[in-house]
Amino acid sequence: MAPLELKYDRSTLALDLPQAQVLAPKIPAPRHSPAELTRLALAAPCGAPPLQEIVRPGEKVVIVTSDITRYTGSEYYLPVLVEELNRCGIRDADMEIVFGLGIHRKQSAAEHRRIVGDLYGRIAVADHECDNPAELVELGVHGAVPVLINRRVVEADRVIVTGTIGFHYFAGFGGGRKGLVPGVAARETCMKSHFAVFNPPEVGGKHPKAVTGVLAGNPVHELIRAGARMVKPDFLLNTVLSPKKQILEIFCGDMEEAFTRGCEMVRRFYSMPLDAPADLAVVSCGGAPKDINFIQAHKSLDYGAQAVRAGGTIILLAACPDGFGNKTFFDWFRYRDLDEFEGALRANYEINGQTAYSTLIKAQNYRIVLISEFGQAETEAMGMEKAADLDAALKMAYEGLPADARAVVIPDGGTVLPVVEKQIL
Repeated sequence: MAPLELKYDRSTLALDLPQAQVLAPKIPAPRHSPAELTRLALAAPCGAPPLQEIVRPGEKVVIVTSDITRYTGSEYYLPVLVEELNRCGIRDADMEIVFGLGIHRKQSAAEHRRIVGDLYGRIAVADHECDNPAELVELGVHGAVPVLINRRVVEADRVIVTGTIGFHYFAGFGGGRKGLVPGVAARETCMKSHFAVFNPPEVGGKHPKAVTGVLAGNPVHELIRAGARMVKPDFLLNTVLSPKKQILEIFCGDMEEAFTRGCEMVRRFYSMPLDAPADLAVVSCGGAPKDINFIQAHKSLDYGAQAVRAGGTIILLAACPDGFGNKTFFDWFRYRDLDEFEGALRANYEINGQTAYSTLIKAQNYRIVLISEFGQAETEAMGMEKAADLDAALKMAYEGLPADARAVVIPDGGTVLPVVEKQIL
């Protein structure tokens, strides 16, 4: 059996572990080209009329799309979307693409070009700025969450939200409403909506429904959906991608109905049954941009951990060329006690702190061997062990495991959700 090639940033690492079970979904080939899939979806939207019945010539249209940390297939679908808007009488000069950065860093011109493809230089583009009061408009308050949204989006005549649907470790699924909140929301809106990941103070801990693949009863999903509804988007376009980043399907139309249908496909394709938890999981994030930084790579760690017994070992391949992904993330690891950590987050919540907290929970419940560009001190501060390469990681892992250890390999950890059917007590 030939070694597996596991993606690591924009390269691959060879893994020779023939006894391991490989958790890789069987995904059909795309039924059409990306352009044709886009045209078909635009012609038959879910729960909404087609664009020709929504937009009018002379209206200002803002298209929201994801930033460089989330590949969506935008370089394929955005030109077709703009072509359709042109056909409906919308001029290039009346369109603008706003990148939904959430609280992420600003992007370079080269990254803008990579996202919008041939539209670069033709359609105006802008990065969302979550901390610029002049760029934000308050739409109201839902619960304790003030909903402040990018001014360009609010003041547009029509808003089209684009992105991709996949699992999310505490909002249930990414895509859909998340293109707006946190995509083009103020930092305060992002923080307070995501704070719902915790139970009320008198209960403590993480909310049991704020987990991967769950929407019903998920308080984070419900808050961000409520915020997105205040924007009143006119149209959604979301992709579902293959592990090779091919567009498998496009869901268009009403923000909620089209999103729900996309989630059903993701769950069907990417939930991978496992008859019992493993002793060892070797997890690749799936390469760039899923391992562009640790905040993104953490999603693969979170999903992959669900394949492993408590106290088992995870080898994570996550290059993280952009480092942690936010300058405040690493500071949170000054807390080593989880109760103290939770208390600090409740007092001063940050999404990056939530990701650090979730990382530390796993580091204290599993042995994690990390292959990345981080140094040993940084790796150990996150509760993990650094390995120079995959061979070294395997040697380290098996020194602490029985000879007959049950192993799984997850080549696309940022997409696949292992579902253990029988727990070992």
